[in-house]
Amino acid sequence: MIFDVFANTHRPDRGFFFRHSDPNDVRLGAVVSGDPAQYEQASIVLLGCPQDEGVRRNGGRPGARFAPDAIRQCLYRLVPPRAANGESPRLFDLGNTTIQPDLETTHELHRQIVRQIIRDGKQVIVLGGGNDLSYPDCAGLAAERPDLLAFNVDAHFDVRDSSVRHSGTPYRQLLEDAHIRPQHFYEVGSQPFANAPIYRQYLNEKGVHVCDLETLRGTGLSAFFENALSKSSVQAIFWGIDLDSVRVADAPGVSAPNPLGLTGAELCQITRIAGRDPRSRIIEFTEVNPEYDIDQRTCRLAAAAIFYFLLGTLKCEAN
Repeated sequence: MIFDVFANTHRPDRGFFFRHSDPNDVRLGAVVSGDPAQYEQASIVLLGCPQDEGVRRNGGRPGARFAPDAIRQCLYRLVPPRAANGESPRLFDLGNTTIQPDLETTHELHRQIVRQIIRDGKQVIVLGGGNDLSYPDCAGLAAERPDLLAFNVDAHFDVRDSSVRHSGTPYRQLLEDAHIRPQHFYEVGSQPFANAPIYRQYLNEKGVHVCDLETLRGTGLSAFFENALSKSSVQAIFWGIDLDSVRVADAPGVSAPNPLGLTGAELCQITRIAGRDPRSRIIEFTEVNPEYDIDQRTCRLAAAAIFYFLLGTLKCEAN
């Protein structure tokens, strides 16, 4: 059965689709499509979920509900990534999931939307919202592509033991509900001061791959991801990018600021690697909080990271 993705989302504000006054300086806002009639031709779909109830439940500072549109404002001012032959990604902006009265119902609706987009044969860029969004995003992918590899690029493990779902529980939910297999799940960029030892023990006992930030840098970002990707024969890959994996100097506008995270350049290196692998089906950006941003620094970084993901899909290094 086909799920109506348009009836359950709100179209993006056309004012976000920036067009430069210089006809020789085309920006992404002039080439992205939002017309439902052009959905079928798109290869990549952008979808927002403007809610931060999961952050509130987890005791974080609210504001992530404003992120999808704030990121759009920065993203669509960028130059479109292009291959040497002039090819550019066929990007479609579906808008935002219609928020429901409670988080659980919003998650279920969002999961169905994501599942349909995957069923339609497209890649998905998801803009959160809180990191609780990883549960419906990855579950939606798993429903169509159960043989998947998942990466959580985050300072936190997000495997808290709680009877109520929130921004700290999504990967425990995914593991316990068997949407992801422990041996096909990587926790990347974690910090020892941000995670209780009991949750590291939980991951170890499950058999999850854990690579903290120090180990990641010691191995080298490219070497680490190339090894993880090359030895896996899965059909699909999920990438969860929590912006609090980035140091506060580069990403001040997040739900939980991180003094010693990835650099902005390292984040973009990871998203370009994600784009290069044709098995990547979902890349999700969460925990951006425009309420605490400085000069749109975090929103601009999220936009740049999306640019490099799109560039990666073209299999080129630069335009």
